[in-house]
Amino acid sequence: MAPLPLPDSRTEGDGSAVIRVLSYNIRSMRDDIDALARVIRACAPDLVLVQEAPRFFRWRKKLARLAHAADLVILTGGATAAGPAILCSLRATVDRTEDVLLPYTPGLHRRGFATAVVLFGGTRLGVLSCHLSLEKEERYAQGDLLLDRLDALGAEHVVAGGDLNERPEGRTFRRLAGRLQDCRAVAPWGGEHTWPGDPGRRIDAIFATSGIDVLGCGVPQELPGITPADLRAATDHLPVLAALRIPAHAGHPGPSIVSRP
Repeated sequence: MAPLPLPDSRTEGDGSAVIRVLSYNIRSMRDDIDALARVIRACAPDLVLVQEAPRFFRWRKKLARLAHAADLVILTGGATAAGPAILCSLRATVDRTEDVLLPYTPGLHRRGFATAVVLFGGTRLGVLSCHLSLEKEERYAQGDLLLDRLDALGAEHVVAGGDLNERPEGRTFRRLAGRLQDCRAVAPWGGEHTWPGDPGRRIDAIFATSGIDVLGCGVPQELPGITPADLRAATDHLPVLAALRIPAHAGHPGPSIVSRP
């Protein structure tokens, strides 16, 4: 049975916004880029939290090619964040961006965060894309740094997502889910496993602060426009898509009232 459709993006009369957020490890675009773009475009995301964006020769040009093919623009990240990046639709108004490099452990990959604060309608939203370490102690330390970085964004409502390299029962995953909503656990929709091995595993996730209403979250396996062939060809991970309702920020004036004679 096909999952119920996720709501479309929209801005409500009170300034709140329904948005779609996609988290996707794209394996440095080493696979079928056309299939990757088709998957992203079919999800109709307002934000794409990318992991393993291109980091080396002509990396900006490669990421810009993907953004253009998916009808999006680059918000921040890439090589400057050691892999994480954020793409967005033209619906987003950018407040600020910052790419953060995490402490380096010799012999392991350099890691970082791509972060931004954006506006949708009357909302203000902090955003973070991450790809945590394969090494469990470093990963746990990075989880703490992630929570610190979310606090530093200074936004009441925050969304974070990425490749955690850990299942929900893991210590770092549980640490994040103790402070944030694990969107898949709150409102399951679509598929569960994001690493389609045998057995499959859920190691990619989207998290949101408590004031955000999670309308659905999961792997968009049966979304119109997405085929199993494209999901296999695009990259070695499966994407996570969430629909979220973001409350209007405190300074928003609310709906306008037009007086008529």
